[in-house]
Amino acid sequence: MSVIVWIINTLFTPILISVVGIIIGLFIFFKPELTIEIQKKFYERINWRIEPVSMQKEIRNTKIMGMFLVVVAAVAIIYSLINTV
Repeated sequence: MSVIVWIINTLFTPILISVVGIIIGLFIFFKPELTIEIQKKFYERINWRIEPVSMQKEIRNTKIMGMFLVVVAAVAIIYSLINTV
């Protein structure tokens, strides 16, 4: 039983979080307009209104942020797998 708990604590959790990060990063990369709209609606719910100065730059930066998240999550998975072996 302790082996299962050890595997879940040391391997499963960081990989699960990283896989979720990759999924979110890919969503952000492939759907930047929707991501921006979700962000705008969230801020309106907390009584703030945001509007990008340049939508083209905002879309570009959102795609870069999505790819950065995918890379960081992939590195975290690789590190987690190497570190546990």
